[in-house]
Amino acid sequence: MKSNGKMAQLTATPRTEKKGASLRLLRQGGRVPAVVYGPGQEGAAIHVDEKEVLKVARTGRSEMFNLNVEGGKTIPVLIKDQQERNGRLLHVDFLQISKNKPISVSVSIDFQGTAAGSKAGGVFQTQETQLEVEGLPADLPTSIEVDVSGLEIGDRLTAGEIKLDKGLTLVTSPDSIVASVMPPQAAEEEPTASADEAQPEAKAEGEAAEE
Repeated sequence: MKSNGKMAQLTATPRTEKKGASLRLLRQGGRVPAVVYGPGQEGAAIHVDEKEVLKVARTGRSEMFNLNVEGGKTIPVLIKDQQERNGRLLHVDFLQISKNKPISVSVSIDFQGTAAGSKAGGVFQTQETQLEVEGLPADLPTSIEVDVSGLEIGDRLTAGEIKLDKGLTLVTSPDSIVASVMPPQAAEEEPTASADEAQPEAKAEGEAAEE
């Protein structure tokens, strides 16, 4: 992945292999099967270098970068979806975008500070780990910082109370509870969402599931 001004650039190679055995060979060679979706097209099958795409994937799905398809065009994309297993990246969906059209993406919430209620014996709980926002690709953050230090026991923080940067619009329901501080007894009686529910595994494309 090379720097292209402020935007990163990832090189991709077209592929015709769509069967499980062929996909396994690609992965064994350090390549990741992927599909590029865009306006008016079902999806173009490609493969990319695993180490290079991980550099992009780990910064969050809201970061725009250039995808240079060998023998084709260089297009601006976002990561639409990805499938992982045992720490390995199995499949990636890229979404072709326009720099001048707003899009909706889910952005990770970066909780900052320690809730005052936690220091008083309460239990801090997170109900949401991401917010869906809309904005121009260049305005989309890799994460949204949320200061929870002012939350007391019994307080709840909703999505609508979170301050967004200029150019961003909240898509998540403003009434959605993002975090709360429960009394110790109430926290024991009210089970929190499991890790699987809080961060559901990305759905694989049919071809990735054939592995």
